[in-house]
Amino acid sequence: MSTNFAEAPAGNAAKGAKIFKTKCSQCHVAEKGGGHKQGPNLGGLFGRHTGSADGYSYSKANKDKNIVWSEETLYEYLLNPKKYIPGTKMVFAGLKKEQDRADIIAYLKEATA
Repeated sequence: MSTNFAEAPAGNAAKGAKIFKTKCSQCHVAEKGGGHKQGPNLGGLFGRHTGSADGYSYSKANKDKNIVWSEETLYEYLLNPKKYIPGTKMVFAGLKKEQDRADIIAYLKEATA
């Protein structure tokens, strides 16, 4: 199981939208300007530092991770969020399938821009 985005299969944004709806939308809004839910709004995600969306109360672990969200960092994070950021508030177990992670990233690249 690869954590390297360079080795990931090509993502399908339409399939990623379905995954987002079933696995992510209960806690996150993808579109810029949407409100926070249990998790932060993901608008403007790519290029943003961890723990930096205005108006959301992040865990210390998330703020201290201090990485910039990119296809590469998100691909690894989505495999196992609690392993990537120990102490995160995110209760999601992760997406084990490489294709699912590639698809959701393709969707998020469009939806969060």
